[in-house]
Amino acid sequence: MTDRRETEGPFRRFELPEELLPEQRKAVRLEWLTLVYMLSAVVLLALTLGQSQAMKAAWIEDLLSLLPPAAFLIASAMRTRDPSAKFPWGFHRSVSVAYVFAALALLVMGAYVFFDSAFKLVTAERPPIGVIQLFGEEIWLGWVMIGALVYSGLPAVFLGRAKLKLADELHDKVLYADAQMNKADWMTVSAAIVGILGIGVGLWWADAVAAIFISLDILHDGWKNMRASVHDLMDARPRRHDAREFHPIVDRIEDELRKLDWIEDGAVRLREEGHVFTGEVLVVPREDDHLVDRLEELAHHLLSLEWKVYDIVVVPVREIDIPSRDGRPRSSAVGEEPARSP
Repeated sequence: MTDRRETEGPFRRFELPEELLPEQRKAVRLEWLTLVYMLSAVVLLALTLGQSQAMKAAWIEDLLSLLPPAAFLIASAMRTRDPSAKFPWGFHRSVSVAYVFAALALLVMGAYVFFDSAFKLVTAERPPIGVIQLFGEEIWLGWVMIGALVYSGLPAVFLGRAKLKLADELHDKVLYADAQMNKADWMTVSAAIVGILGIGVGLWWADAVAAIFISLDILHDGWKNMRASVHDLMDARPRRHDAREFHPIVDRIEDELRKLDWIEDGAVRLREEGHVFTGEVLVVPREDDHLVDRLEELAHHLLSLEWKVYDIVVVPVREIDIPSRDGRPRSSAVGEEPARSP
């Protein structure tokens, strides 16, 4: 198989590094397992839903939990397609598109659950929880609901923990968002159980309050992931998969530029396309001798720094008018020591 860094032209296919292929296959298996498990949980909760708002909110959240793994699996299949004349840079952004749809679904459904539960709380609607016949005995339906909630919540927590490490290694934000939702599922389960028990002891409002608490958790996940996904589509500076800090690759590339004595000034502009980075490096050369060879050698070297850097173009220019990230003059950003005050 041809290495991505050795293939010339825009019609290049991206492949994960050999050492990450087992992690990718493991992530795919985990997401298929999550889909099958969450589908069974959705069906079980639907059968025991009753009139409880908290159960309804938990059911909707489990239903939404199907979106991230489905988005991950679809994007994993699409991003390996060969580039074409219509899509010369490949299908890397399918990951970003899937991320946006998953985040948007969380926001919309979270808002629906919040306003629906708040309305029922304001109108003082009292949800009844009856009894069912099981093996000739009458059993309070609340216990059955609690059992279904525990089934839907506990395994999800362990699935989420297993995905977190893989999301870090694969730099996959959809996988990370899914892992975070699964890992925090115990909050939904706990809130719903409290709401059901509240109905059982006569606290009719506990059910709606629990549902509102769950909706706020859904809204928080949706807003956080929507914000990160929009930043990616707006070509913001690449961040780590957890979006907590900038990815260090930009600083690493700038450090490499500072080491080269034939470069007077330089600037780095990278953007995220799914789980990979592309962009340009602008350089002001001190001399023109063997410039083409030097530019080509620099491009190959920068690509070797990080597997996530899929495509990078090194462009010689006479001057750079892009402001440096720390506000210093461009002349001191790369290649020269900053001026010191006397």
